Amino acid sequence: MSAQLDQLVEKMRRGERRALGRLLTIVEQGGAQAVQALEAVHRYTGGAYVIGVTGPPGAGKSTTVDRLIALYRAAGKSVGVLAVDPTSPFTGGAFLGDRIRMQQHFLDSGVFIRSMATRGGVGGLPRMVKASIRALDASAKDIIIVETVGVGQTEVEVMQVVDTVVVVLVPEAGDAIQTMKAGLLEIADIFVVNKADRPGAGRLVSELEAMLHMAEKAPWWQPAVMEAQALNDVGVDQLFRVIQEHEQALKGSSNLTRKRRERQRQEFFTTLEEEAGVLLKRLTAREGEVAAVLTKVEQGEEDPYVAAARVLSDGAFLRDWMAERGRRPNAGDG
Repeated sequence: MSAQLDQLVEKMRRGERRALGRLLTIVEQGGAQAVQALEAVHRYTGGAYVIGVTGPPGAGKSTTVDRLIALYRAAGKSVGVLAVDPTSPFTGGAFLGDRIRMQQHFLDSGVFIRSMATRGGVGGLPRMVKASIRALDASAKDIIIVETVGVGQTEVEVMQVVDTVVVVLVPEAGDAIQTMKAGLLEIADIFVVNKADRPGAGRLVSELEAMLHMAEKAPWWQPAVMEAQALNDVGVDQLFRVIQEHEQALKGSSNLTRKRRERQRQEFFTTLEEEAGVLLKRLTAREGEVAAVLTKVEQGEEDPYVAAARVLSDGAFLRDWMAERGRRPNAGDG
């Protein structure tokens, strides 16, 4: 680990915002330096509580997050925010800038807001978010809020890295069905029907409660459904209290520790699988045993299943792997 990285971590721990921003950039980019950075901050992690806020575009997620930040700051808590935005077709960055989304908190030293562009890399997004959460955690933030832009599969995966999941919906028909399709019904802890002054809010609340009544639920927590008007600062204080109730329920039932251990375990396996997949593609692009077997499979000379089993059983994959690692002096890049 370089002296420069050591200094960066020290500055971040002292509360220097530019150092935290630089560290987040490093972990988002991945590669060997990201591995070193995560290793350097690991001992400082584990203290933050992580809240995920998701829902369809236009549901008022950013306004809800803005109000939650104010409530946590009033309670004396420091807050980090990761706003996962669409990718700009012009710059590759986030469409919505930090200053536009939550202007009133930008100059607050107890709040750090980071926009993350998807960059078209759906598969890698959850990993980027996990790494960024750990960097914010290491900077001694009490609360970390992750906001995603939609309710698709990627958002579900991102929400699986947080402690409390808040799904923000709007009264228009169809939201409940979209939620079920996206799998959020299974992972949501709190539903907020925002813009509740619009027609259909009561109906959506009833539909959600009916679906939750039929769904399998944990004995220690019944997912909550509530109405709010975040823009008018109505109902967000109740959401704030329910999030705290969920946190206490997690801790009181020992499920917070279990949930975090499961996440760590899953991330370990997922990372191994992803890295092995990347390495396998690299191996098949070079001359070697694995590439030779792939050629036979492509030409129909060998069955894909049989060929894969043979590559694994006779050690061809490991031999090519070690040879590839030997050719790369900066193993871990990419």
